[in-house]
Amino acid sequence: MKFGMVLIIIVLIAALIGTLILTGKPDEDYKSSAKQNTLRLTAIYVIVILAAIGGLAWYISIN
Repeated sequence: MKFGMVLIIIVLIAALIGTLILTGKPDEDYKSSAKQNTLRLTAIYVIVILAAIGGLAWYISIN
């Protein structure tokens, strides 16, 4: 169980770092809307992290 949680955290951190690296790429179409895209992606990460924590709490409570 601890291995799974560590693996999930590593994947989330890697995805966040990858997203932040992509926002710095010099693609003009992306760069013009980078602020909006970053805000949307941040919101998605927050929702997914909260859902994962809620799911983990639910799983722990039923076992």
